[in-house]
Amino acid sequence: MKHSSRIRLGLGAVGIATALVLSGCASGGGTSASPSSSGALTPITLQLQWLPQAQFAGYYAAVSQGYYKKEGLDVTIKPAGTTTVPIDVLAAGDADYAISWVPKVLGSIEQGTNVTDVAQIFERSGTTQISFKDKGITSPADLAGKKVGSWGYGNQWELFAGMQKAGVNTTTGIKLVQQAFDMNGFLAGDIDAAQAMTYNEYAQVLETVNPKTGKLYQASDLNVINWNDEGTAMLQDAIWANADKLSSDKNYAANTTKFIKASIEGWIYTRDHPEEAAKIVAAAGSTLPAGHQLWMTNEVNKLIWPSTGGIGVIQKKAWNQTVKIALGTKDDTGSTIITKTPPSSAYSNSYVDEALKELKAEGVDVLGASFKPLTVTLTEGGK
Repeated sequence: MKHSSRIRLGLGAVGIATALVLSGCASGGGTSASPSSSGALTPITLQLQWLPQAQFAGYYAAVSQGYYKKEGLDVTIKPAGTTTVPIDVLAAGDADYAISWVPKVLGSIEQGTNVTDVAQIFERSGTTQISFKDKGITSPADLAGKKVGSWGYGNQWELFAGMQKAGVNTTTGIKLVQQAFDMNGFLAGDIDAAQAMTYNEYAQVLETVNPKTGKLYQASDLNVINWNDEGTAMLQDAIWANADKLSSDKNYAANTTKFIKASIEGWIYTRDHPEEAAKIVAAAGSTLPAGHQLWMTNEVNKLIWPSTGGIGVIQKKAWNQTVKIALGTKDDTGSTIITKTPPSSAYSNSYVDEALKELKAEGVDVLGASFKPLTVTLTEGGK
């Protein structure tokens, strides 16, 4: 997932947004009404960052497996378009919850958007910088003097923070290349080190035939800089809620706990049944090939499991690191994400803690301490 806080959220290749909507029952959205005495479900709308894909498998699984319905919710999942800004959709009242990366929302919060991170689903960052072995790039310091690819649009911060931490002059010490939302420039040799999500673009390379060997590229052909290892990772996919409604609408606050609880159950299903979860996403309208979809499901699981303290809990250390980078890192335009520390309302563990308490009481494993990822073998084109 890539996106600008004001522009796009992306899959590797640019796609055309669809009007796909997946609903647990009748469609609905933009309301915080509680279930009626007749047992009617409360309509809830979730705004995604992009088109249906396994990055959002847990939400689709929660619909498919009836977890939202069990909580009295009728959830409609809205994919994003090329110009959709999820937080703006949420703030406008056109969605009840939205999925977005934390650094992209921090800028909106500073500009006056009153939203709260109520569940940090991805504990780890999926952003990497990859290069072919012959480039000799094994650390951020090695990016000095190289052609460094960056998507920009708000996706550059971990990269720039990593280079600056390593002492690389990001103004004159590199050749910054505007990277398209694919790996074509990298494969053509126009980029020495390219941005790649572990669950998407990295796999795109491994699904491509190496013209020198006639076989697919292998992981052994690549060097990978992982920002989790370098200390400049930033928090990514989170569930965001309307902060004003959390404080003023008791039904909305209650539904927030219910929505988080059911979403977590969907992600637990995805953890324990990755092959089935990949199929659920495909049935929801994803156009990604089956092999690539399963890879994405498996890699996204790695960003969540095992979980520290329970899936969805916002870890203070990780939050502070994200804020520190947002305050202190300058990109190629000389800009930072924010100029002041975000308000305390920017995140809250109150709702996820309650959801986890209920799940634990039901005997649900919210930590995934014994999680073991699949071994996914990629084929040409991800089929």
